[in-house]
Amino acid sequence: MYRYDELDQRLVGERVAQFRDQTRRFLAGQLSEDEFRSLRLRNGLYLQRFAPMLRVAVPYGLLSAPQLRMLGHIARTYDKGYGHVTTRQNIQFNWPKLEQVPDILADLATVQMHAIQTSGNCIRNITADHLAGVAADELLDPRPYCELTRQWATFHPEFNWLPRKFKIAFSSSTLDRSATKVHDIGVHLVRNAAGELGYTIYVGGGLGRMPMIAHQVRAFLPELDLISYLEAILRVYNRHGRRDNIHRARVKVLVKSLGAAKFTEQVEAEWAQLKDSDLRLQPQDIENIRARFDRHSYLEAAAADDGSYVAHLAADARFAAWAKRNLRVHRQPGYAAVFVSLKASGIAPGDVTHQQFDAVADLAERYSFGEVRATHDQNLVLAEVAKKDIYAVWRRLSELNLATPNIGLLTDLICCPGLDFCSLANAGSIGVAQDIFDRFEDLDYQHDIGELKIKMSGCMNGCGHHSVGHIGILGVDKHGEEWYQVTLGGSAENDATLGDRTGPSIARADIAGAVEKLIEVYLEQREDADESFLATYRRVGMAPFKQRLYGGAEALAEDEAAA
Repeated sequence: MYRYDELDQRLVGERVAQFRDQTRRFLAGQLSEDEFRSLRLRNGLYLQRFAPMLRVAVPYGLLSAPQLRMLGHIARTYDKGYGHVTTRQNIQFNWPKLEQVPDILADLATVQMHAIQTSGNCIRNITADHLAGVAADELLDPRPYCELTRQWATFHPEFNWLPRKFKIAFSSSTLDRSATKVHDIGVHLVRNAAGELGYTIYVGGGLGRMPMIAHQVRAFLPELDLISYLEAILRVYNRHGRRDNIHRARVKVLVKSLGAAKFTEQVEAEWAQLKDSDLRLQPQDIENIRARFDRHSYLEAAAADDGSYVAHLAADARFAAWAKRNLRVHRQPGYAAVFVSLKASGIAPGDVTHQQFDAVADLAERYSFGEVRATHDQNLVLAEVAKKDIYAVWRRLSELNLATPNIGLLTDLICCPGLDFCSLANAGSIGVAQDIFDRFEDLDYQHDIGELKIKMSGCMNGCGHHSVGHIGILGVDKHGEEWYQVTLGGSAENDATLGDRTGPSIARADIAGAVEKLIEVYLEQREDADESFLATYRRVGMAPFKQRLYGGAEALAEDEAAA
């Protein structure tokens, strides 16, 4: 866990005081709505359908037990008893009162948290692999590099008013769990043929109304050149990005309009002027940041795994089913990463109650070095649990309704708040998610289906990442009614791909049934139980899925004419 120094704490405290005064002046009528808008957005405060929404930054998804308890306190004191984990590892509160937001920010500052740059046309929260530092397939812990980037980006005077919001994600593992290729910048830690540490840089990814997969702009960037190269990319974007059309203002549009080669050429030219400047890191800079992360004292393998874990697997079928889905291999012998499922039936995906915040904090302190991670898929992770303690953790999570054994399965779906909260949404998402849960409540059936990523958004802004779902669901408005477009074959991982649209949109009452039809086709078409939905779709193509959804060509033509 990164610990603030004096400068970090002072910066956050001063921002609280500034926003308190700005809010006071707005409520007193001394600032107009237009004047206040940019100020509140820089502090993570949106206006939603029914109330303000406050987005709290969780840099690279890492939370301490005291921070979790503070989130629980905020949910109890200022909200309706819960918070929401987002696809960029942040926490959102949907019901704060505007006049109380400065108090919330002050409370957050006491546990080294804030809402700075979680909105607005600036560099947003830096995200990373939720298994960073513990993943068995990891080259090197990327979080110190994330923190260096966070410090460079925070209040950067040149990039505080970009053409549009800007998102950066890091990965250092064989499997990209950070969706780096659908970010404005994706950074992969790598080693070159000589064994030197550095980065592969991707630019121009993004979702929303014009989804795009990022282009590689540099195969290898030396380790010490990270910040200077990021600065070069941002300068090119800030200089040439469009400001006349909000829908064409993202860097992905600039990369597409210039072409990846021309964009890269401009970045390299800019970097040539920066790479030998003070922006070039020194080895001690990296070591100083790394030293500010807590170091964990692991038990010896024999002490961490006393044999009780295997015994419990044999004795308790429910525990064994959960362990199969919700545990991941840890690089340290005798330990495992435990996924805390926020996808129980009857609960909006990603929601956490104030009691659950407190209880997970207790579990973290007792069993996981006092740390928890928020994931890109809207779950939590206790990343460092000794195997001798896993059974006790599972029993407590079960009591908290946080042990649904569905990580990576059909009901572990990504879902934005949709029309229930968001003023931009065209259709609901949470209700559709529950309809899908109801159709597939049999966990044995879900296990037979295997890995399947359903991602759902209530509008084309794509907060639910529908464009890169194995099955993507997009809510649209049709004559005042909620309808849904379906895409197939998307991926946000190493083989990042945009999904293909199946055809005309589907009525609200029929969307869960449509998902069921798609699953039926997959089960019929897969070569064996080991072939995933995505692999099957890529092998057989759209035709059998479209046929099952829409029927014959004549019926499809009629539907398309009516759409």
